[in-house]
Formats: sequence, structure tokens, C-alpha cells
Amino acid sequence: MGPETYEVAIIGGGPAGLTAGIYLRRSHIEAVLLERELPGGQPITSPLVENYPGFPEGIAGVELMERMRKQAERFNLEFKTFSPVEGLVQEGSVKHIQFEGGEVKSLSVIVATGRSPRKLGVEGEEEFFGRGVSYCATCDGPLFSGKTVMVVGGGDAAAEEALYLTRFAKKVILVHRRDELRASDYLAERVSNEPTIQTLWNSEVSKIEGDTVVKRVVISNNKTGEQTEVDVSGVFIYVGNIPNTGFLPEQVKRDAGGFLLTNESFETDMPGVFAAGDVRSGNFKQILVAAAEGAIASKSAQRYLEDIGAREAYKGERL
Repeated sequence: MGPETYEVAIIGGGPAGLTAGIYLRRSHIEAVLLERELPGGQPITSPLVENYPGFPEGIAGVELMERMRKQAERFNLEFKTFSPVEGLVQEGSVKHIQFEGGEVKSLSVIVATGRSPRKLGVEGEEEFFGRGVSYCATCDGPLFSGKTVMVVGGGDAAAEEALYLTRFAKKVILVHRRDELRASDYLAERVSNEPTIQTLWNSEVSKIEGDTVVKRVVISNNKTGEQTEVDVSGVFIYVGNIPNTGFLPEQVKRDAGGFLLTNESFETDMPGVFAAGDVRSGNFKQILVAAAEGAIASKSAQRYLEDIGAREAYKGERL
């Protein structure tokens, strides 16, 4: 990577990371955005975003994030693709973001790594991943045209993806461990009014079976204990998410779910390291909120740079 030291390194290219990059570059801060894949984050899996202001008819998640990326590029935000971050080490005022084959140095870091789908942990889930088991209906839904599929979960994501899958599948079976959905009233009503969706209440997946691909799922009723085999071709799992924070030192404080705890400036207890978006504790997990937090974190990072006198001290090292 070379010897250069950036003023701010943003880890993660979702709405929080991209917004932080836009704000930093508009302020002429030397920033770099580090992302494992193409920028966009979790929103690119959403077929339709209906609650982002400015788009009265809604907008596809992938298109919204592409617009954010182009806006960041307009301000000359630098992008670097890297292998998964393995560690973050501080030496003096410099943070070393470590990954296989190298590192990136910066004076401040904004962690915007988001979250990843939580797995059920049942037999067959790993074995049939990519062969009927999926965590992304937008990605894999068209593969199940005219077939019966199952969606596991009861929150907004499960409801949204179940509705999306009705475009392709002849039948969608929604499995939820409770007797009512946790999704918003609007989505719950749409699910209940959709004739293609059948809901199995008080039910949990015990096992996923098949040969080369998924053929059936064993469902257990958590009230009666009764087990039932349900024939399906695909299983889409939406039972929550876990934050992508494994690369951070253990002393960085997290809540019970592993999400990062911050002060009102979105700074963690590691000086100069900020968090924004879905990786942060206690926020409302929405694109709009993540973008707003990215903006706030960027301003906090600028104040941090000013406080440590970084702009002059490291002027010769910046790109």
C-alpha cells in the first residue's frame, strides 16, 4: 500500500460509509473508502426502497446506492478494494488497518461495516447454501420461478422478501416462531392480503433436507411439538443480523448484541475511531438513518483531526 497516511479511512461502503466520504471530500479531507466488494452494502439487496425521501414512487436499492457512489466519485473519494480486515492497531496517532497482504494507515477511522445475516444453525443450512438456501431473495429469487419457496422470519426483512418472491414463486410459505409478525403494520397487512403467501405460526425450522439441492424442510410447532415435512425448492432466511466488528480489539465496547457503543459524537472508546450505520448500537436500522450517521461521524472525525493538530503534522505524508 505504500507509506502514505490518510486523514480518515472509512471501512465499509454502504449508505453510512458513502455519505461520510461525500462529506469528508467536500471538506477537502484526504479520505479513502475500504470495501471488500462493490460499494452499496445491504441496501443493494432491497428490490424497492419506498421510504427514502425524494423518491415518491420508490427506488430500487441498487439504483439508490449507485447514485450515492457516483456522488462520492464526483468529489474524488478514493476507493480501495481489500480482503477482509483482520485487525485495527493504534500506534501513537496512527491507526493501522490490517488485512491479508498489507495495511492502510490513517489518523482517524469511521467503522461503517454494517451487519451480516444471522444463521439458523440447523442441519442442512450450510450444506445447501447456494443450492436452495439463500439469504438474499433479490439475488436468487428469479431462480425459483414457478416453484414453492419458504421464508423464515417475522420482521420487516422477512415480510419484504416474502412479498418480493411472489413475483416468481407459485407459493411462498412464511415461517415465524410467534403468532404475529414483528414487521411494521403496513408490511404485515400486505403479507396477510397476499394470496400467494401462506403463514405457519409458532413454527421453527428443525432441518433442511435434499439431495443435490433443497427438497424439503422439517418444521416443528413450538406449541405442540408436532413436526411436519414441507416440500420446498428454496429456503430464504431472515432471522436477524450480527454486526461486522470481529476485526476490532476486544476492549472496544459493544452492547449485548455485539454492536458498537459510542458517545454522542459517534466516537467509540478507541480515540479517533468512530462508528456509523447499522454497526452502531441503538440506532434505527434504516438507510436514511445510516446516511445521517455517516454525515455526523464525518464531522466528528474532522473535529478530532483538528484537536490533535493532524493536518499540519502529517501534511507531507498525505496523498
